[in-house]
Amino acid sequence: MPQVTFDCVTFTYPDSPAPALREVSLELEAGQFVLVIGASGSGKSTLLRCINGLVPHFSGGKLTGRVTVDGLDTRVHPPRDMAAVVGFVFQNPEAQFVTERVEDELAFALENAGVPQLTMRKRVEEVLDALGIASLRNRAVSSLSGGEQQRVAIAAALALQPKILALDEPTSQLDPQSAEDVLGALVRLNADLGLTIVLAEHRLERVLQFADRVVFLPEAGAAPLVGDPRDVMEAVSLTPPLVTLGKALGWKPLPLTIKEGRRFAGTLSVERGALSDDLPPFGRPTSRPSGVRPPVLDVRDVWLAYDGKEVLRGVTLSARAGEFVALMGRNGSGKTSLFRSIVGLVKPQRGQMRVNGQDVVGQSTADICRQVGYVPQNPDALLFADAVRDELLVTLRNHGLDETTAPVAPGELLDTLGLASVASLYPRDLSAGQRQRTALASVLVTRPQVLLLDEPTRGLDYAAKATLTGILKHWQAQGTAIVMVTHDVELVATCADRVALMAEGEIIVDGPVRHVLSESTIFSSQINKLFGTPSLLTVDDVLAHR
Repeated sequence: MPQVTFDCVTFTYPDSPAPALREVSLELEAGQFVLVIGASGSGKSTLLRCINGLVPHFSGGKLTGRVTVDGLDTRVHPPRDMAAVVGFVFQNPEAQFVTERVEDELAFALENAGVPQLTMRKRVEEVLDALGIASLRNRAVSSLSGGEQQRVAIAAALALQPKILALDEPTSQLDPQSAEDVLGALVRLNADLGLTIVLAEHRLERVLQFADRVVFLPEAGAAPLVGDPRDVMEAVSLTPPLVTLGKALGWKPLPLTIKEGRRFAGTLSVERGALSDDLPPFGRPTSRPSGVRPPVLDVRDVWLAYDGKEVLRGVTLSARAGEFVALMGRNGSGKTSLFRSIVGLVKPQRGQMRVNGQDVVGQSTADICRQVGYVPQNPDALLFADAVRDELLVTLRNHGLDETTAPVAPGELLDTLGLASVASLYPRDLSAGQRQRTALASVLVTRPQVLLLDEPTRGLDYAAKATLTGILKHWQAQGTAIVMVTHDVELVATCADRVALMAEGEIIVDGPVRHVLSESTIFSSQINKLFGTPSLLTVDDVLAHR
């Protein structure tokens, strides 16, 4: 008998004009590592929430068909009953934390379930060891890095010893090393304990190699495609760079890992040095011709401390008109703090920050954001209106503009970002990816001179990222300076001119994208790992230089 069964399931959220899931039928076996993929808004999160009963008991809405999990009908059994069978980890781990200390968080669900104290202590020790977080037991949850928080959230879900663990984009906010740590823990749990893993993810380059089964949710209500990872990748267009290259070159069997891909790469004739001969040495800023305009954004020797702890230590960073700078580094290295300093949300202890030659230290956030567009990591921080379209109109009014004087037509921007169909919906009812794009649209509608983007691709599928890349490159060509905080190495390989790597509040490297990514073992694209040369970072690089 399958462990999870969807029998002709259709679900529609309250006030939604169309179902989030339409006539979904599938079966998942016990002990599998199942990867759920699909375009942004295709219903991946809804599918996961059906498994533990959040849909429909918490969400409301209309559910037809039946979901059966380990013999339990989720229409009859609410999430409280399902918690003993299904552990659930949200995309944002902070959304599920209820206590201040790590050990208390792990014990919370056990206390609510009435587990005896001796058994409770034993289980807490077991999950601390299983996730490798014993050293964090007395830490405040708020003091943890993103990767540490994600592992604590997983440990809390495992404390009740569920048979299934469902995770909604668990690596979307993590740097490459933290993502590797979390996925490594999941693989061990799956292999050593036989725990069924059902994981929704957009960054397939991180997780595809671990999957036993892939569930692809197409748009427009078509039946899901369920099968072997290689078979599903052959049939869909949402593929990571390695698979995309393999399909373009006709590699058989289709490689899913770098190890598999190297068998083919070694026989491929590519001009490996053609793009890198005249690049500056690793770590040096890109050389620029004399007479070029001064930086539109100029940050010099900025220091910032929270509660006596230094989070920025002498940071210097600049961006010129039409330049695309990627800011990368481990979770907690100071990237978001730098952005918050630039837009006046926090005031640094010392240092200079200039926009168009004007010192903005001490100015209000409202005044700074007339020149600097800022999209924070949490899109909900920018969502205030009752409809998606209204978010853009609010921004225009705050800038003394309207639809007729807008630098970018709101309707055109919504259509470009794939939001036209949800323009009249309440933004906070949308999927994470749709909320991210709505927040982005509310800032882009004024076409700011400097654009600060903090993890703008979280929740976006490959097609949506390609669309966003096209928009950003267009505005870059129009003279917009773009600085983007991201853990998305593949996006950086495609978009950025320069990469600045941060560690412990300092910028340790600032140089051309091809050298910085190719000289890193962590911040390196799939294609670069495959060929090992600065000239080849993307699929397009390879195809153009065969």
